[in-house]
Amino acid sequence: MALPRRTLLQIVAAAAAAPALLRTALALDYPTRPVHIVVTIPPGLAPDVVARLIAAPLSSRLGQSIVIDSRPGAGGNIGTESVVRAPADGYTLLLVISGNAANNALYPNLSFNFVHDIAPVAFLGFTPFVVLVNPSLPVKSIPELIAYAKANPRKINWGSPGAGTAPHLSGELFKMMTGVDIVHVPYRGSYIPDLLGGQVQISFTAAAGIAGYVGSGQLRALAVTSAKRLEALPDLPAINESVPGYEGSGWLGIGAPKDTPAEIIERLNAEINAIVANPDMKARFVGQGVEPELMTPAQFGKLIAQAADKWAKVIRFANIRGE
Repeated sequence: MALPRRTLLQIVAAAAAAPALLRTALALDYPTRPVHIVVTIPPGLAPDVVARLIAAPLSSRLGQSIVIDSRPGAGGNIGTESVVRAPADGYTLLLVISGNAANNALYPNLSFNFVHDIAPVAFLGFTPFVVLVNPSLPVKSIPELIAYAKANPRKINWGSPGAGTAPHLSGELFKMMTGVDIVHVPYRGSYIPDLLGGQVQISFTAAAGIAGYVGSGQLRALAVTSAKRLEALPDLPAINESVPGYEGSGWLGIGAPKDTPAEIIERLNAEINAIVANPDMKARFVGQGVEPELMTPAQFGKLIAQAADKWAKVIRFANIRGE
């Protein structure tokens, strides 16, 4: 027997609404099992440490275990793709790093698009770098460095932890905006021994762990890559003060597969923001070289999109290829 048109339309509408209703129902119960955070940086480095710092309080606030799932490799793309392909149910999250926003330009053959396939959940903070120089280099400020580099093209080497890494991109942005011609030397291991020995004369280095070298006079700090001075290093100028518009910091956040229910994203954002705002946690972040900051998912998404565009321009300028 044929169904009346009105009844048929009601059935179709109910069927179309069913997935959304199911997602809402799941979100209301979230979470009912352990939540995994995939970390694409090797254990022991600052992003991994930060993920573990927030894991315990997030577990307490959600009432479920938080599992740190370490999946480094391929510039972070292996772990990131595992999250892209995971169910959009809030149980698989990604520790987002600024390098994720650059990877589409670095690796043009990726099977996913980070900007479109990862939903921004919560921002954690900026990870500024410090411009360090070997004391043999006769410069004590960014203007002096620029002048010396222009007077001595291709005679200054600068080290980074590898092509396409955030410190490398920060240095290339500096080159692009100042017109200096300094020689990039990528390292697979630590470049600090060669920086101390003078084989490379400059680096853009994470703020955590440099105090001993600077305090002892083994290295000289010129500036920070953040848009403004850091609370932890108030006497150190920002590059932006002498190169207007420069901002070359890394950053950290939490992402989820696209189509994760908005209710779950909003819950996670509220819980993570409360953790980051805690004074004790803020102090621990600063100790890892992270400047904590709170954002809504929309604000974080805007930052990701802008970073992807900015770093794509730098990558084209420097003709960088992902390793």
